Amino acid sequence: MLFDTYLEHARSQNEFTIAPDWMQGRSTFGGLSAALVYTSMAQQVPEALTPRCLQIAFVGPVDGAPLALKSEVLRQGKSVSQVAGRLVQTGAPKVVVQGAFGKGRESSIRVAPSRADFKEEPFAIEPMPYIEGVIPAFTQHFDFRYCTAMPFMGSTATRLRGFVRFKHGPQNTLAHLLALVDAWPPATLPLLKQPAPASSLTWTVEFVQPQPGLEEGEFTLYEADIVESHQGYGHTRAKIWNQRGELLAISQQTVTHFA
Repeated sequence: MLFDTYLEHARSQNEFTIAPDWMQGRSTFGGLSAALVYTSMAQQVPEALTPRCLQIAFVGPVDGAPLALKSEVLRQGKSVSQVAGRLVQTGAPKVVVQGAFGKGRESSIRVAPSRADFKEEPFAIEPMPYIEGVIPAFTQHFDFRYCTAMPFMGSTATRLRGFVRFKHGPQNTLAHLLALVDAWPPATLPLLKQPAPASSLTWTVEFVQPQPGLEEGEFTLYEADIVESHQGYGHTRAKIWNQRGELLAISQQTVTHFA
């Protein structure tokens, strides 16, 4: 099933299930889960209030059981609304999101975001092949071009860089952007020499507004740095640009790995 079909289900608020081709190990791909909750939350606020920040907690694995989406406005201010959303399965929360939606206003402070400084060209890089049973099922929906080492290659670099886009369909909403950001593995995984379980524990995404946007078929540029990793937990920070070099979002994750 296409990504946009799931977004339509999220807008209807009815129960539905996720197909196996969107799995990431024993759980549904986190970018899809977060996008579903965000889509539910966005319906609770006026369009004039654009998403500024989402704080996402992956509480438990999202499997193939029927899921429900619940969202509510925690506080409606003059220019900012705080909204909470949950993905629930078998009566238990699996993904919990808190978001700040804010209206733009006049300000004397204006600092332009940094532009991308990628020397590589995505079409000059071989796409990552999809190998069933070897890499997560959900990756078959994306076109990855790695500029740095892929997971489990025993790299010593603490930076992960590359290009990614959806293989099929539009990618012009923030729900799509959430999936594109989370499509990348934790930046710690290329340091491992062999496969090992890993997952995102918490994830914060901040959106540049107004959004420069993405066109159909356009690559996003991704660069993530490992800030620190110890005792099986890693802390990473990333920036995401469109192919024109315009900053789209800033991402920070706490990841777990069992190796």
